[in-house]
This record gives sequence, C-alpha cells and structure tokens, in this order.
Amino acid sequence: MKKKLFTKIFLIVTAVAFLYGSMLAQNKEGSNKTMTSKQQSIIPIAALTARGELQQLKPALNAGLDAGLTVNEIKEIMVHLYAYCGFPRSIRGLQTFMEVLDDRKGKGIEDHSGADASPINDEHTKYERGKANLEELLGRQLPDQQTGYAAFAPVIEIFLKEHLFADLFDRDVLTFAERELVTISVLSSIGGVEPMLRSHLKICLNVGFTPEQLNEFVDIIKSTLGKKEAKNTQAILNEVLENR
Repeated sequence: MKKKLFTKIFLIVTAVAFLYGSMLAQNKEGSNKTMTSKQQSIIPIAALTARGELQQLKPALNAGLDAGLTVNEIKEIMVHLYAYCGFPRSIRGLQTFMEVLDDRKGKGIEDHSGADASPINDEHTKYERGKANLEELLGRQLPDQQTGYAAFAPVIEIFLKEHLFADLFDRDVLTFAERELVTISVLSSIGGVEPMLRSHLKICLNVGFTPEQLNEFVDIIKSTLGKKEAKNTQAILNEVLENR
C-alpha cells in the first residue's frame, strides 16, 4: 500500500514539474522571440516615412494606432526619424498622419493622445547629457579625444551629442529601445549607410532586443520594403551576431 502511494505521489510530482517547466519555457520563448505588436508596427511606419511612400504609410499608421501606439508616440516616431532621413520626409509623414487621424475621426474613432514629453530637470549641459545617453546605448565609455569624422568636422559631433542624443533621446515619449527600432528601420530603408546600421544593430542588442527579435525585424522589412532591403539588412545582422 505504501509503495503504491509513493508511486502515485511520485508520478503526480513529476507531472507537475513537467507542466511547470513547459510553462516557463513557453513564457521565456514568448518574451525572447517575438516583438510586441506595438514594436512591430513601428517598423513599417518608420521605414515607409523614410522612403516617402505615403500611400502605403496610411494603412501602416492605422495598424499602429490599432496596435496601441498613441498619437504622441507616432508623432515622436516622425520627429525622431528626421535626424536620420531629413525634415522633408519627417514633415510629409506628419502631414500624412494628420490625414489619417482626420479620416478616423470622421469614422467616429477616438484615438488616445498619450503622454507628452516630461520636463527635463538636469543641471548637466546638453553635451554631457548626450554623451551619457550615447554611452548607455553603446554599453561603454567614450574617449574624450575625437577621431575620424568627429575630429575632421568637430561641429557635427557636437550637434550629434547635444541635439540627437540629448534633445531627442531625453524625451521620454519613446523608450531608448523604441527609438533604436525607428533608427534601424530608417537606415534599412534608405541604404548606403551600412556602418551606421551595423552600429545601431549592436545597440539594439545592448538595449534588450534578442537575435530572434532582430531577425523578426528583417522579416518585417522584407514584407514592407522588399527582398533587396531585407537581404542587405540580414547580411549586416548576421555579421553583427557572429562577431558579438
């Protein structure tokens, strides 16, 4: 009797342990291998805006709003990407977004505005804040002595630190990870900027994206822009993953 009872208890404990392990594995897989629907929707919005493909952008904007992006988050995507593809593309994207919002309002859809950027209360200079943000993104300290293009044209290095990495990255409407997703979407779409794309794919790993999620990013680039852009991005991503 005791032997049968022990066997039954053993089988129950084993079954519970197996089920618990399976649940943990599924939860881990879900968190590591799939971007959220909001993250996924950022990619076509940024890529199509950067390319100026405004008719295709409209359904992407609708999908982003339906996925949970707020109006202010999409505005911030448009603002952020101008640093990588210019004011004209950014402004045309914002104008297209205005049309989409008007159309949705006419259909009785009330979209959530979302939070505005919080005030910045920091006594450090913008250069110091930008340098600190960039070091956080890179996961390492930066040398004080400039080299390469930064030494050749010091003013652009100042603009990068003070404006891009301070003025923009200090705005908390988007997270660092979301801003990097916007960045690699733009860089993948415009082409000819492989060194920058390589650097920002490395940063994406630093801010929490997994290799599986970055491969998913390439798949979305393929469905949004085409095989050529996806192939180029995949080659750079493969190199980044092999050398990390």
